[in-house]
Amino acid sequence: MYNNLAAAGREARPTVMIAALRGVLTEKHPNLVIVEAGGVGYAVTIPISTFSALPPPGAEVRLRIYTHVREDAFSLYGFLTGEEKTLFEKLIGVSGIGPKLAVTVLSGLPVQELIGSIRQGLAEQLVRIPGVGKKTAERIVLELRDKLEMLGAGEAAAAPQATALSALDHDVLSALVNLGCARPTAEAAVRKAKAQKPGDGFEPLFRRAMELIR
Repeated sequence: MYNNLAAAGREARPTVMIAALRGVLTEKHPNLVIVEAGGVGYAVTIPISTFSALPPPGAEVRLRIYTHVREDAFSLYGFLTGEEKTLFEKLIGVSGIGPKLAVTVLSGLPVQELIGSIRQGLAEQLVRIPGVGKKTAERIVLELRDKLEMLGAGEAAAAPQATALSALDHDVLSALVNLGCARPTAEAAVRKAKAQKPGDGFEPLFRRAMELIR
């Protein structure tokens, strides 16, 4: 009887859900940030769209948080905009898609392009995202194309010499590998994209490298 009561007590214990997090950005990586708030460092998984818009480490940030709780894990997923978070929540509502794959989908295409592809039923665009197969892409389109009304507004020359990669290049390379790309393929794509000078900053280089891998 005691054991039954103890088990009931554990089941009734409320779960702490974090909806937002404001603090100092102490570490910043393409798929993960650490935000210090109240003397505690919170590890938060983020999509590329959030990473590319974050300030440098040392600045204050405010992230919208989705708290994912399992028996063996308590994970935080962060987003700079409500639109990103809402789309993430829509994606994890699709059968067979968990938080990690949802972040991969959000990282694979710019948010507006992703919304447009889903609305127009362009599953072939989603298949280009590493880790998203044909059946998964079709499920996303089938289950979400009519549920996004409130979201959205609507070249490959290889570098002949293997020059050293910059810190920015390594960030892009890390992001591609985290999305499931083989490291040699990802590095070749980063070098080719860099040679084409797609624009300043992380996101233009990342997007162009993704296009080359496709």
